[in-house]
Amino acid sequence: MRKPWVVGVLLAGLLLGGCGDPASEPDAPVPTAPRASAPTQQRAPASPASPAAKPRKAPRVLYLGDSLAMENQKVLGQQLRRDLQAEYTSAPYSGTTLCDYLEGTAERSLVPAADKAAALVRRLRPDVVVLQFWGNSWGYTPCMDGITYDESPSRYFTRYATDARRLTEQIGAAGRGAGPEIVWVAQGPDPITPDRVRRVNALYAERAAASGGRVADAGKAVSPAGGRYTWTQYLPCTASERARPGYCTQPSRGRTALHRDDDYLHFCLAPTTSRPKPCPVRSPGILRIAHAIAKTVRQSVR
Repeated sequence: MRKPWVVGVLLAGLLLGGCGDPASEPDAPVPTAPRASAPTQQRAPASPASPAAKPRKAPRVLYLGDSLAMENQKVLGQQLRRDLQAEYTSAPYSGTTLCDYLEGTAERSLVPAADKAAALVRRLRPDVVVLQFWGNSWGYTPCMDGITYDESPSRYFTRYATDARRLTEQIGAAGRGAGPEIVWVAQGPDPITPDRVRRVNALYAERAAASGGRVADAGKAVSPAGGRYTWTQYLPCTASERARPGYCTQPSRGRTALHRDDDYLHFCLAPTTSRPKPCPVRSPGILRIAHAIAKTVRQSVR
């Protein structure tokens, strides 16, 4: 069994990297700021049966998070634009956790002041803010003040709950009482610290209930039936995956890959690189996660 510090080093390398072009140079510098998706807005056509019907307002959606959000952002944006004609902006940073997006932490954070959650809410006025964080559990992120899950689970969860509350409050205050609604993304199984992810997801549910937000259980979409917190590299292909070329990766066995052999955390089937970017290859896990998030966003804006 790997020692905790070995696991921490491994996870830090994985989270700080990002799914990228396998041909990318391994020593390419990590960008200091993400490229947010260019906002687009389209109007839904009026119903033919009611020509004078007022078009539904296209919702504004902001997506923030760590390397999991980094690899998901393009697929999620495509779905939200297609289904809701959403005005979509993504600003994830690999290796981050909740405190990185809190205002007042710029000097000890991986996220610059201009891209803090509250700053983006004031600038973009989103209707929905989607937050996807695996839950940085080691001491890399400076704003965690050295608090790690391995050394002190109780301090880690207390701090994580505090940061979740503060982030909710800052987003709410930036929205000036008119929203946005927050969607917390529940994470998938962790083979190293399964109970940690279970408790992190419980904190997200508690915060959503306390603040009028929602939980998108994307983690369930990448878990075995009947085993919500059982990690697996493969799952049976869905009908949708069998119908889409490249998504049922092992059709002869009726199953598809969620993770690479060398990366049990990310869902991008391309190798991680030092230049974080959206996943460049078809990856069933990412598609499943994006479906779950998009479904919850649709429920939020109805």
